Amino acid sequence: MKNFKYILPAAMLVFASCSPTTRPAEDNVAKTDVAADTTVAEKALIAKLSIKDTIKTGESIQLKFTVYNNADSVQQFCKWHTPFEPWISKYLDIKDENGVEVSYKGAMAKRIMPPPADSYLKVQPKDSVAAEADLLKGYAITNPGKYTVVYNSQNVSGLSVKDSVTFVYSK
Repeated sequence: MKNFKYILPAAMLVFASCSPTTRPAEDNVAKTDVAADTTVAEKALIAKLSIKDTIKTGESIQLKFTVYNNADSVQQFCKWHTPFEPWISKYLDIKDENGVEVSYKGAMAKRIMPPPADSYLKVQPKDSVAAEADLLKGYAITNPGKYTVVYNSQNVSGLSVKDSVTFVYSK
């Protein structure tokens, strides 16, 4: 028990040394420096959404999901929660013009963590890969109107998606 009074402060010192505030100054500057953020963003995988402006009732609502690799090396991302796999997760938020969210009607898969190696797709340097998904197969879009689609699963896939898309579903 005597040694406990020495072990506890030593453990606290070890954990405190792992804190971001105790890391070298250059680590902290890199996270807050705008130029450093731009460099990281240029090398990250970026995904963009695209969709036709107007879609008639009865037609499929095809969303194109394109992943760009602007880096000089091969990059990879997890295909979970993207159109690169079947509808087994709600990775999009779709809302009508009144802000009412459209119901997701697809399956919800339970996943093991970390994702296995075959869950990742590689993108060659300065290249892109694309997949399409019919929104009607995963979401209950029934009423005519204007809809906004936002990707919500950056934390799972590791992709950065900054834009949203809108379309009009008309009779």
